Amino acid sequence: MLHLLKIDLKKMTSYRTFWVIGGLYFITLGLGAASGMEFLKWIARTFEDFGQKININRIPLYHFPDVWMNLIWCAGLLKIVLGVLIVISITNEYTYRTVRQNIIDGLSRQQFLLSKIITNALLSLVSVVMIFVIGLVTGMIYSPSLEIKQMLTDLEFFPAYFLELFYFLSFALMLGILIQRAGLTIILLLLFPAIEAIIAAKVDNYLPEIIPFFPMRSIWYLIPWPFPRYAFQEIQDYLKLSSIAIVLGWTLLFNYASYLKLKKADI
Repeated sequence: MLHLLKIDLKKMTSYRTFWVIGGLYFITLGLGAASGMEFLKWIARTFEDFGQKININRIPLYHFPDVWMNLIWCAGLLKIVLGVLIVISITNEYTYRTVRQNIIDGLSRQQFLLSKIITNALLSLVSVVMIFVIGLVTGMIYSPSLEIKQMLTDLEFFPAYFLELFYFLSFALMLGILIQRAGLTIILLLLFPAIEAIIAAKVDNYLPEIIPFFPMRSIWYLIPWPFPRYAFQEIQDYLKLSSIAIVLGWTLLFNYASYLKLKKADI
């Protein structure tokens, strides 16, 4: 497996686009996740100009354990960037015929696909580690209390965040393998949530119970929006096994569809 990962990473890192998009993703992820407190300070200064005072210390954005769920949810918004990176990677394989060359050189179609899946897992893991480090540092800086119990609360959302990223990258990989053209695949990847939302709005009047099973909607329910709690609203601060099962099911289906396409395709 390590050998397959090295092969795929060698191909990806040879593209300048990989460094541009990957660098943009991780820089934005780091700066965006770590700048929330500065944003709150800016809001406080703005309100002070109008004669109102806001105590930002009462908004525990970076306090343990809130920091984990807040950062994870916000970081999930950037997964589209990684998705575009995966689309470009797989469609380049067809554009430059490297997928054919890999198979001629002795790599089976299953091994080729496995190399892509392992790369997806690695990118997801790196993102998880990065968010954990940012959350740990900012939490230790801003939290009024550093009790171990508080620091360990809500850590179960990190495996869910990994699953969310891996799911989305598997979806992007499948689209790339099915369509094989970067521009069209990226457009579909960007438009798919909107298309699904339109369908969900129509279905909601008749069969609302099936909406949580929709591909993009399923990850909405995996990690819920955490910020309503600061408006004194209750939120789901736990993982639902049903949501995990649905996302896992879609992830397996995406990768299996990729396998079937590669197995039958004339490359």
